[in-house]
Amino acid sequence: MSKKEIAKGTFTVEMKPESQEKIEGISFGRFIISKVFEGDLEATSKVEMLTVGSDNGSASYVAIEHIQGNLKGKSGAFVLTHVGTMNSESQKLEVNIVPGCGTGELSGIEGKLTIDIVNKVHYYTIEYSFK
Repeated sequence: MSKKEIAKGTFTVEMKPESQEKIEGISFGRFIISKVFEGDLEATSKVEMLTVGSDNGSASYVAIEHIQGNLKGKSGAFVLTHVGTMNSESQKLEVNIVPGCGTGELSGIEGKLTIDIVNKVHYYTIEYSFK
């Protein structure tokens, strides 16, 4: 395993609802999302996301994201899994690189991504290494 690397930058999000329905006060949704990354990751991505939420503000989502581009000059693609939950008191988000799903010069990539939103700007930090 190589040493841990850090990549940082920003990204923009374009969300398109595919389907939404409400069953007994619980809302279910499916979205297709496109992202453009800038900074250490110059890439685009496509995301499929499923959501669930209650009228009291509790919610969760799961998503699979395919990213293609250049990470600090290395060309290829990799896949992320997202799992997020929230209620009125807290929120938790885990975004991990799927081991074994890197291609090209990003083959063998492993790690995690964190997201911070400040003044409506999306910031990412990727901690990664190569196996």
